[in-house]
Amino acid sequence: MRDSDVLDNNPHVSLSALEAMHSQVYGWALSRCGFDHTAAEDLMQQAYVELLSGSARFNKKSTLRTFVFAVVQNLARNRFRRLATRLRLLRQHAELAIEATVDAPAIEKDDGVWSAVRALPARQRDIIELVFCRDLTIEEAAQVMGVTTGTGRVHYDRAKKALRAKLEDSLLEGL
Repeated sequence: MRDSDVLDNNPHVSLSALEAMHSQVYGWALSRCGFDHTAAEDLMQQAYVELLSGSARFNKKSTLRTFVFAVVQNLARNRFRRLATRLRLLRQHAELAIEATVDAPAIEKDDGVWSAVRALPARQRDIIELVFCRDLTIEEAAQVMGVTTGTGRVHYDRAKKALRAKLEDSLLEGL
């Protein structure tokens, strides 16, 4: 790591390392935001501000990659918790038709495999995406998700079994 490449407020993080993993982290942010590009860009900007300012300080307890994925995950959780709270308050205090004004963004690519993945429970879906799409190990994915490695392995195993069953069923229906 070159001295000029190191972040002032985060001495164990380099700009070149962040640039190298940007596309993978952006894909994760995009997934966390329901494939809304604007929200994902905002989330990435917020993550970079946290890293540059030192609010999210990397202390080498995990890999840098795992740490950055976890920063994005935590920011996304906080963002959607705030949004959920605001929606609850709007529903309680203003009789607006929220369901008619808020529509979920469509996922850009729809095929049988990804529709089966989207049908999985949230943690199983997350671990499948992190391992297969974002090239993290099960251990790294578990750290990003904030669970133990054993729990990550259980979610991974259950997700694979559920996907296998769903895909076999859809193949049999197609015959």
